[in-house]
Amino acid sequence: MTRTQERSGIEGWIVGFTDGEGCFSVSIFRNATTKLGWQVFPEFVITQGKKSLSALELFKSFFECGNIFVNKRYDNHHEYLYRYCVRSVSDLHHIIIPFFRRHPLKTAKQNDFEFFAEIVELVANKRHQEMSGMQMVARKIQKMNRKVPSQFLKSPETKRHPLKRVKIESKG
Repeated sequence: MTRTQERSGIEGWIVGFTDGEGCFSVSIFRNATTKLGWQVFPEFVITQGKKSLSALELFKSFFECGNIFVNKRYDNHHEYLYRYCVRSVSDLHHIIIPFFRRHPLKTAKQNDFEFFAEIVELVANKRHQEMSGMQMVARKIQKMNRKVPSQFLKSPETKRHPLKRVKIESKG
């Protein structure tokens, strides 16, 4: 079965599971090999303990992309954590985002998804390779999840380039 032949009923389960256990996140890291010295790192992640590894395998099979990684734990928890991650901008842009556009999330996580989708679109169109685009990405990241201030916007390298006011329109 291909991802374009979505199975009846599984879509709702995927959405519900993502609402409860998923995360759409975007980070900006220093990377001297990039044009601006910063790298945008978007990812879609579902985390589960080893006992529920089969759920992550279902995600991987359903979307036909991404990987499952183990996070070994050495604390008082006896179960390793597993993460289904999709990090490829192409897979995010062409597979993950279209799925969640067709099957919207039901919780406040939908708001984070909208910012995530806008950021992936900017990255897919290479807008992040220019200072104005990177600033747009950083501002959108600040509105996601925990609303943490962007280190990129505080960086001395960024401050050398005056921030332009950018009107961010929400799609809805």
